[in-house]
Amino acid sequence: MSNIVSAKSKILGRCFCIITGASKGLGRALAHQVAPSLQPGSALLLVARSGALLKELKEEVQSSSLAQGLAVRCVEADLSTKAGVDETVRVVEQEAVNDLDHILLFNNAASLGDVSRSAQSFINPDEVNSYLFLNVSSALALTAGILQAFPRRAGLRWTVVNLSSSFALKASANMVLYCAGKAARDMMFRVLAEEEPSVRVLNYAPGAMDTQMLQQLRRWTGIVPRRLLSCQESAAKLVNLLLDNEFSSGVHLDYFDI
Repeated sequence: MSNIVSAKSKILGRCFCIITGASKGLGRALAHQVAPSLQPGSALLLVARSGALLKELKEEVQSSSLAQGLAVRCVEADLSTKAGVDETVRVVEQEAVNDLDHILLFNNAASLGDVSRSAQSFINPDEVNSYLFLNVSSALALTAGILQAFPRRAGLRWTVVNLSSSFALKASANMVLYCAGKAARDMMFRVLAEEEPSVRVLNYAPGAMDTQMLQQLRRWTGIVPRRLLSCQESAAKLVNLLLDNEFSSGVHLDYFDI
């Protein structure tokens, strides 16, 4: 996979970088895009349910000439369960070292939900709660656990990225779970930005990308995106936003508005 980050002279420091939902789609593209901007001695932690896909991604990143001196580790965990969240936090705590200068967390793991149904069909609260656990609760619990694993200190940068959506701001028929989950996550991370001035927080809407999720969305809702992006394009813009580091903490930024 080619690297298309343009701000090559900038770096993200000696960093501990965590990417959830890393095995495919945008998460996989982010691993390739962020690796060249991490200084030697950095660590990249890839989290997803598929151990086979994570192993394949790890080998791809490690074989890149632009990722020398980078330790790549994998966590096979299902973040739709408390056990998966706990295991990810446990690995982060185990790997934590004191001589890093940047902690970078990409909260990318998410799901679309059943977009074949209208809001009035969701009469089972357990079904709704299951969706919200993966898409809201686990993201908060994971972020809180990682924040506690690396206490704030002088010289340590903190960046938390929430992979958001335009549907966090815009209602759409048959998307009650997805819209609600994305809106809740945006507000959750805006609150984090208010509470923790030392933590840089970004809600990034990556645009419509050529993924299995988009294919499912189009099939059931008929929504046609104004422009279809590759995951690499959107990941590259996100990494450049982080390299420039000029956004207001807690802001919602859309690929097409930047």
